[in-house]
Amino acid sequence: MESKKTTLSVWSAVPQALAYMIANSNPSKPVFGIVTNGDDILFVKVMQTNTPQYDLSKVFAPFASARELYAILQILKRIGQLISSRS
Repeated sequence: MESKKTTLSVWSAVPQALAYMIANSNPSKPVFGIVTNGDDILFVKVMQTNTPQYDLSKVFAPFASARELYAILQILKRIGQLISSRS
């Protein structure tokens, strides 16, 4: 997880998070990450193919809406299921 102060956009932390995620020791499986500035949350997924590829979620604002918090919890649940199924 990469965290920045709320005065910064979550987007400012994406390059650093991607660098950590691409350095994954098990490149055959996707890597999931969360970038937050304390107010906003962005999910990141990196897949190691011949050319590493990444995907970004929309920026979630859990304090602005209960729906946003519910969506975040659903994503975390799904990531947990993916991790559990690999074991």
